[in-house]
Amino acid sequence: MSRSPEALNVLAAFARKCVVLGLIVVVTACSSPSEELQAWTEQQRREVKFGVQPLPPPGRFEPQPYVALQEVDPFNSQKLSGAMRQEVRQMDARMTAELNRRREPLEAFPLDAMALTGSVLRHGRPVALIAVDKLLYQVKLGDYMGQNYGRVVKIEESRIELREIVQDASGEWVERITALQMQEKAR
Repeated sequence: MSRSPEALNVLAAFARKCVVLGLIVVVTACSSPSEELQAWTEQQRREVKFGVQPLPPPGRFEPQPYVALQEVDPFNSQKLSGAMRQEVRQMDARMTAELNRRREPLEAFPLDAMALTGSVLRHGRPVALIAVDKLLYQVKLGDYMGQNYGRVVKIEESRIELREIVQDASGEWVERITALQMQEKAR
């Protein structure tokens, strides 16, 4: 298909215009983004007003004399030992007896480390079987166990009751009843 020279000239002129237009678009699109950023930053600097108040000048320092020099030293070891003696005096005779008696083997373990594995009657009296650290201990009424001066006061088929002596939040020694129950083994 042949075209006339006029059509070719129009086509060539159109092609030149497209190339020029394309170059303009490319040059415009490649303008530096930092120029736009700088222009925006300058505009923001002109528009924003800073409202920082100046700090007041510092006041004059007036030293104060140390008047607690004549007071009792809170870190004095004699004061601490006096407080300890007073605390010991506040313990009643029952606690003093607990502290002076010979400790039993099961008092070295916390109650949650012990497991009641059963109970038997020996000479008509109940005896509980306690497992601790893969050892089996026999416990009778009046024996001690646990780390809170726990004394066995009742032995049932699947439960032991202990009377423990613990300090409450105010530092007073109080009795509480605690129970150790037989646990079923997981199947």
